[in-house]
Amino acid sequence: MEKLFRLQEHGTTVRKEIFAGVTTFLTMAYILAVNPDMLSKTGMSSGGVFTATVLSSAIATLVMAFTANLPVALAPGMGLNAYFTYSVVMGMGYSWQLALTAVFLEGIVFIVLSLVNVREAIIKAIPANLKKAVAVGIGLFIALIGMTNSGVVTGGGGTIVALGALVEGESVLHATPALLALIGLVIIIVLHSLRIPGAILIGILVTTVIGVPLGITQIPRSFSPVSFPEAPLFWRFEFNNLLTFKFFTVFFTFLFVDIFDTVGTLVGVTTQAGLINKKGEIPRVKQALLSDAVGTVAGAVLGTSTVTSYVESTAGVAAGGRTGLTSVSTAILFIIALFLSPVFLLIPGAAAAPALIFVGFLMMKAVTGIDFSDPTEGIPAFLTIIMMPFAYSIAEGIVYGVLSYVILKVVTAKLKDIPVVTWVLFVIFALRFFIK
Repeated sequence: MEKLFRLQEHGTTVRKEIFAGVTTFLTMAYILAVNPDMLSKTGMSSGGVFTATVLSSAIATLVMAFTANLPVALAPGMGLNAYFTYSVVMGMGYSWQLALTAVFLEGIVFIVLSLVNVREAIIKAIPANLKKAVAVGIGLFIALIGMTNSGVVTGGGGTIVALGALVEGESVLHATPALLALIGLVIIIVLHSLRIPGAILIGILVTTVIGVPLGITQIPRSFSPVSFPEAPLFWRFEFNNLLTFKFFTVFFTFLFVDIFDTVGTLVGVTTQAGLINKKGEIPRVKQALLSDAVGTVAGAVLGTSTVTSYVESTAGVAAGGRTGLTSVSTAILFIIALFLSPVFLLIPGAAAAPALIFVGFLMMKAVTGIDFSDPTEGIPAFLTIIMMPFAYSIAEGIVYGVLSYVILKVVTAKLKDIPVVTWVLFVIFALRFFIK
């Protein structure tokens, strides 16, 4: 252990690292319930997605452990799975096979960018306020999905949106999924406020139990918590319809969000762990980004959306994690969870919805760093944020953010503020309105 992870050098022990790995797993294991529930809406097998989620998370996290030696765990990213389901498949009408193809190609490109050190140039080229706005917009988009899926917010009537009914009739025993979701949200909020590790996962599990007497959680008579996993959706790609502007938008959105989500997480986790060097650089960042890219490719091959670094890794760092041994511990728990698929697949959508809503809150924190005092910065950020939930598309938020940013900088004669990469994206996004 000492030779592999240099524990003494990082001021940690095997016991601390294992405990930190368990803590990280508890804080992010909600993805094992949320991801299959979300991607199954595209027609994918929830059992196959569960297996792909577990395996891709374990693979990527182990690569992070042994190549980058960082206490960072990875799994299919929140926001990216929503974009996969609600924008690409349900919104644009693409098959889930084609969506997986976009994820696969994005991962290949990410690997190349990581190997040739181009990623830093791309990261610096995207305006800082737009990066933060993307995170906030995705948070609102995810929260809206959680509210609509559970029935907390509905459409129809005399308004565009309205609050859903909490009970059917007069009795609480006839509770709707909306009421169960709100109960779950309260539980998660209370647990998080009390700083209890695994607040989201515990909240999901408790809400699932509460849903049993309410008739929302359905337990099969032959239920067993342990079983062999279902086969993953291996190599289900579709390589036609790739050469279109529409597909490029899908591909770029996956790549854009993946790169910045990963970098933002790595900065946050390594800063909290005290691993940033005097120059403000992330140690072994090349290997860390490569781990993310490898996880994305593995996930696509197995049948799940983009894999990315999880900010929940900060919980493990707070528990003492400093090296890749923390990640190894988390990965082992993912592998063990592979045989607990009946438990995670039993969780109803109403119990998973509070996790989506609460993750939306966590992603809102980036809004405090946006400069709204400058209209040429604030307005594009605002459009990026609101277009994601209102257009029900992460891609549209990025498109309108980039277009408005370039237009406002041009009319105010601030051409120096527009990086070359942003100009290229502006041209491509503008052409999509004229070329299908």
